[in-house]
Amino acid sequence: MSTRFVLSLSFTNFIMTPAIWYKTPDLSEINAMGINTLGESLGIRFTEVGPDSITATMPVDSRTKQPFGLLHGGASVALAETLGSVASLWVVNQELFFGVGVEINANHIKAVLSGTVKGVCKPLNIEGKNHVWDIRLYNEDGELTCVSRFTCTIVPKNRFQATVK
Repeated sequence: MSTRFVLSLSFTNFIMTPAIWYKTPDLSEINAMGINTLGESLGIRFTEVGPDSITATMPVDSRTKQPFGLLHGGASVALAETLGSVASLWVVNQELFFGVGVEINANHIKAVLSGTVKGVCKPLNIEGKNHVWDIRLYNEDGELTCVSRFTCTIVPKNRFQATVK
């Protein structure tokens, strides 16, 4: 993987920061990939890409709540895994590889009753064939609601050629 750099402006100078992406993620392409998937069913939308992060939102509504009116923990985990899987896809050569989730955990810190949650995904390790991602979910007030760690194994795309388009 070649190192790419993104120019960041500060008030006093220019700072070059390495970008983690093999190919610069395109939000419209990412959101189009989610059509007819769990992500679309839950209303997940990718909203931002940074040099080392990717962000998506998910509504807290009838699709994502549990019977007591709170955001379902499984919906939070689905958002986290979606973020980590998509992030892994964009740090590898998509023509040759894709990621398969192998482990996820989540700590639910604060209940969410309504609105939208925002997930921010950043790498803990993206070297080799196992990627580990830190995903943090926030409510509309910017309060941390969930912390998740997701591990994705990178596999050759031709290994699943019959099932992957």
